[in-house]
Amino acid sequence: MEYSPPPLFKQGPSALARLVFFVVLALALLISDARFQTLEIVRGVLGAGLYPLQRAALVPRDIFMGAADLAVTSANLRNENATLRAKDLQLSQQANTAASLAAENGHLRALLELSQRLTTQSLPAEIQYDTRDPFTQKVVIGRGAQQGIQNGSPVVDEDGVIGQVTRVFPLQAEVTLLTDKDQAVPVEILRTGLRSVIYGTPKGDTLDLRFVPISADVQAGDELVTSGLDGVYPPGLPVAKVVRVDRQADTAFARVVSLPVAAVRGARQVLVLHVQNNAPPRPADEPDAATVAKDAKAKKAGKATEGKSATDKSAAKPAEKNAADKSPAEKPAVKSAEKAPAKAADKKSEKPAADRKTEKPAAVKNAKPQAEPGAQP
Repeated sequence: MEYSPPPLFKQGPSALARLVFFVVLALALLISDARFQTLEIVRGVLGAGLYPLQRAALVPRDIFMGAADLAVTSANLRNENATLRAKDLQLSQQANTAASLAAENGHLRALLELSQRLTTQSLPAEIQYDTRDPFTQKVVIGRGAQQGIQNGSPVVDEDGVIGQVTRVFPLQAEVTLLTDKDQAVPVEILRTGLRSVIYGTPKGDTLDLRFVPISADVQAGDELVTSGLDGVYPPGLPVAKVVRVDRQADTAFARVVSLPVAAVRGARQVLVLHVQNNAPPRPADEPDAATVAKDAKAKKAGKATEGKSATDKSAAKPAEKNAADKSPAEKPAVKSAEKAPAKAADKKSEKPAADRKTEKPAAVKNAKPQAEPGAQP
């Protein structure tokens, strides 16, 4: 009976022989592949077949590296986003400042050209803030009496009239805007030369051209400029433009609605004009209108009194004739009675005593010639 070992324990060539064989085989493959590229096809086939396994083996590493890169990238993106936002805010502020400076520069250039065109003295000023009263259209400028601002001076910008200085402080001044309900400016229509007065409205958004006859030649689109008749506003300054004309048959004046040509509420830098009124002063002895009216009333009252006195004299003449026809004994009594009122009137007058002695009442003078002829037989 033959005994053979199990296949696991079968022994073939020795380990040294197998080592030599595989070493020689490896060297042969290396040399043939390096020299003749014999294993290129085999390598490509094996690489294509083993690539899915390779990618599957690298999945854990890719997940770990992706998570690390994502965390780093998110942090970097957040920092970069914050930096860009800050820079964007800074650039936007600079852009706004540049735009505001450009607008202010253009505004100042226009004011400079306006001051060169004006023949009157002007002083630049900046509007600081609005007044606290919400029912008035007033602003405060940063120039006052120490800088030469006078009460009543007109205030303009490069487009036209803004308002008028109404209160002056040492370092500030209060300007009533053109749209205030209590502000009035004498104007004329540039197309026709019709003169009138323009007023503000309670709403403060439009202007009202008053005292315009219903038959006057006023059209929408007419330009209104200062007339210069008040001696405050120089003539020719743009004020407003007519937008609507309402004519009603039951009124004597037309309702003319206008809009200011200047940005009354949007102005920042303005010019304060110093206008000198060249109108000659009124003489000291020339009365004003009120005095003339009083004198006219007094003259009318005097004429009425004279008419009444003439009527009384005509009625008193018969009585004097009757008194003259009386006896000579009664004449001294009549004369004494006539002298008594004359003495009382002399006491009230302011004439000297010598003049009172020589002056006789008019009634006595008139009575003498009439009484003497009647006394003769």
